[in-house]
Amino acid sequence: MKRLDDKVAIVTGASKGIGAGIAKAVGAEGAAVLVNYARDHEGAERVVREITGKGGRAIAVQGDVAQRSDAQRLVAEAKNAFGRLDVLVNNAGVFSFAPFEQFSEQEFHRQFNTNVLGTFLMIEAALPAFGAEGGSIINIGSTESVAADPTLSIYVASKSAVDGLTRVLSKEFGPRKIRVNALSPGGTETEGAHAAGVMGPEFKKQVIASTPLGRLGQPEDIARVAVFLASDDAGWLTGEIIFANGGNK
Repeated sequence: MKRLDDKVAIVTGASKGIGAGIAKAVGAEGAAVLVNYARDHEGAERVVREITGKGGRAIAVQGDVAQRSDAQRLVAEAKNAFGRLDVLVNNAGVFSFAPFEQFSEQEFHRQFNTNVLGTFLMIEAALPAFGAEGGSIINIGSTESVAADPTLSIYVASKSAVDGLTRVLSKEFGPRKIRVNALSPGGTETEGAHAAGVMGPEFKKQVIASTPLGRLGQPEDIARVAVFLASDDAGWLTGEIIFANGGNK
C-alpha cells in the first residue's frame, strides 16, 4: 500500500524543477497527477511519461493559474480524468532580481499575479472539488520570506503573502477537513535557477557554506516533504510553514 493510493493531485508549474519533482514523487506514491504547465508542453509530457512509465496515472494540462477560467478548467480536467480531487500543490511561481528602485509596476504585477493571485484562484477553483473527507492544500513558499535577501523585494513580498494566506485558510477550511500548509524551499538546484544565472560556482559555494547540512537542495528533497504533507501521515498538521532548506535560514 502506497501513501497516496487512490488520491488525485494537481501540481501547478510542474513541467520542470521543484514542481516536476513533486509531481513525480506523488505519482510514485500512488496518486493520479494532473501535471500543469504554462508554456513548456514537452517538459510536462516528459514528467507524465516518467509517471506512467512506472505504472502511474498522469495527464499534462496547459493553463495560466493567474486566470480564473484556466484555474477552473484545470480542476475540471482533473475531475474528468480521475473522478475526484484530494491534493492541490500550488507550485507555479516566478521571480526576478533587481534593486528596489529598478522594479517596475509591470514586474510587481507579474510576480504577484502568478505567486499570489494564482494560488488564490487555484484554491478557489479546487474547494468545491474536495469531497466530504477533505484534502490537502500545499502552497509552495520560500525561505526568502524570512531570509529577505536584497534584490528580491517583490518575490519576498509575494511569498510572505502566500504564508499569510496559508495561515488564514487553515483556520477557515479546518472544519471541512481541508488542511492547508506551506512548504518553503531554500536554495534548490533547478533548471529555473540555472536559467536565472544564480547557480554559478561562487553562488553555490556561498550557499553550501551557509547550509548546516552542507549541500544545495535538490527537487527530490522538497518532493519528499510534499508527499508527507499530502499523506495521512500529516493528518494533524495544518497552518504550518515548513522550511526545507538544510538548515539555511
